[in-house]
Amino acid sequence: MTLSTRPTITAFERSPDGGQGLARDMRVRWALEEVGEPYDVRPVSFAAMKAPAHRSIQPFGQIPTFEEGEVALFESGAIVLHLATRHDGLLPADPAARVRAIGWMFAAVATVEPAITDREAAEYLEPEAPWFAARLRAAEDRIGGRLADLSRRLGAADWLDGAFSAGDLMMADVLRRLGGSALLAGYPNLGAYVDRAEARPAFRRAFAAQRAFFEAHRAARQDPPRPGSE
Repeated sequence: MTLSTRPTITAFERSPDGGQGLARDMRVRWALEEVGEPYDVRPVSFAAMKAPAHRSIQPFGQIPTFEEGEVALFESGAIVLHLATRHDGLLPADPAARVRAIGWMFAAVATVEPAITDREAAEYLEPEAPWFAARLRAAEDRIGGRLADLSRRLGAADWLDGAFSAGDLMMADVLRRLGGSALLAGYPNLGAYVDRAEARPAFRRAFAAQRAFFEAHRAARQDPPRPGSE
C-alpha cells in the first residue's frame, strides 16, 4: 500500500483507446480535478494488473485503484463517491438532493453502463460469430431503451437533478463511451448533456492530463502512434 500525503491512482501503462480518456481512471481524474485535489498516477501494465501486489488492492485485476494514506479503494464509482463525500462541490448540501445525486451515480454504473459495455464486448469478442448480428441488435435495443428513459428524465434541463453533481459526472462519463455513435445521436438532449460535461474546466484538465500521461509513456517505450491518436 502506498503511504503518501496525496492520492495515487493507477492507470493503464498502455492506453487501449489511444488516449481518448475512455478508461475508468478518467472519471476519477475528473472528480479529483472538480474538487481541486492534487494527485499522482502510477502506470500499471496488463501483466502487473494480474499480479498479487495489485490484486491485494483490486481483487479483480483492473484499474483504477485509489490509495491515500491507509485508505485503498477499487471501483471507480466507489472512489468518486469517497471523494465527493470528503470534499465540497460534487454532492449537494441538502440531504434529499444529496441522496438523489448518489442514486444517479449508481444508475450510471448499474443501469446504463452495463448495456453499453455489453455491446462493446460483442464487438470485441464475437464479430465472427454466426449470432453476432442478432447479439448486436439486442444489445443496441437495450441501450436504446436506457437512452430513451434517460432522455425523458433529463428533458430540457442542463443536469439530471439541479446543479452538476457526481451523478452527472458518472453518467456523462458512461455516455462518452458511445462517442459519436448513431445511438447517442438519436437523443440530441443527451448529446448536448455530454458536450456540457466535457466543456467543464475540470474535465478538460483531466482529459489533458490523461492524454499527456499516455503520450509520455508511449514515447518512453518508443511505441508508434496509434491510428487516430494524433
